[in-house]
Amino acid sequence: MQGEREACTSTVNQILYIYGSDLVIVMLPVFPSTMLPTTSQQNGSLSARDAARHTAGAKRYKYLRRLLHFKAMDFEFAVWQMLYLFTSPQRVYRNFHYRKQTKDQWARDDPAFLVLLSIWLCVSTVGFGLVLDMGFVETLKLLLWVVFIDCIGVGLLISTLMWFITNKYLLKPPSKDYDVEWGYAFDVHLNAFYPLLVILHFLQLFFINHIVVINSDWFLGYFVGNSLWLTAISYYLYITFLGYNALPQLQNTVVLLYPFALLVLLYILSLSLGWNFTKGLCWFYKYRVQ
Repeated sequence: MQGEREACTSTVNQILYIYGSDLVIVMLPVFPSTMLPTTSQQNGSLSARDAARHTAGAKRYKYLRRLLHFKAMDFEFAVWQMLYLFTSPQRVYRNFHYRKQTKDQWARDDPAFLVLLSIWLCVSTVGFGLVLDMGFVETLKLLLWVVFIDCIGVGLLISTLMWFITNKYLLKPPSKDYDVEWGYAFDVHLNAFYPLLVILHFLQLFFINHIVVINSDWFLGYFVGNSLWLTAISYYLYITFLGYNALPQLQNTVVLLYPFALLVLLYILSLSLGWNFTKGLCWFYKYRVQ
């Protein structure tokens, strides 16, 4: 499939990369089953050099440094991930598993996905400003609010909360030394946030004042609007569940699906009482830039 790239490992330590119509086979040297290809061990422990290279600080430095080198980012692969987050998010997390096997880390080491997500966020926020008839200064204020508070601030909060919950309550007893990486928790949030962003900050724009006016008090309007909210939040919950369910050191991750029951109940209640979530969002955006 064009634009699709997958890596798979086998017992003979072959890595197959499928990129478009090209097939590249990379032969790796055989390592003992207790070793990873990217690490070396001495008497069952990492050497000082490898330990320093695999610290959270070293990984974070490498990630932030690549933000300044756009040519080193794989934007085509990031677009592939964005497409499959809608159609088959399991394939995206399969790639995270391959990264753990080959690079000994679950979190992304390429910030291309974050850069594209930021562009999506800025463009859609400007679109919201146009739809809500905001001036230049108001749109700029809204953009700063959405980027630094809604995306970065809330994202850091949710990622930290999920990182704490999974390490505190969902780790298998023998896996205490293999905790969930904070960077991976942040990546899971970004993966789940992207479909929500596209649905609520892009697709919804075409319905606010046109086609079906969802920014109104009539039933068809808030039915369509609230259904978009239901779909967006369902994507967020499901992709979050898939992200943590992909980690072998976690157990009972099915509890992450329990909020679905509350979500459906809230959706039914909103239709019964005439609550319009989109109208509330538009009011909130206008209020925060006054």
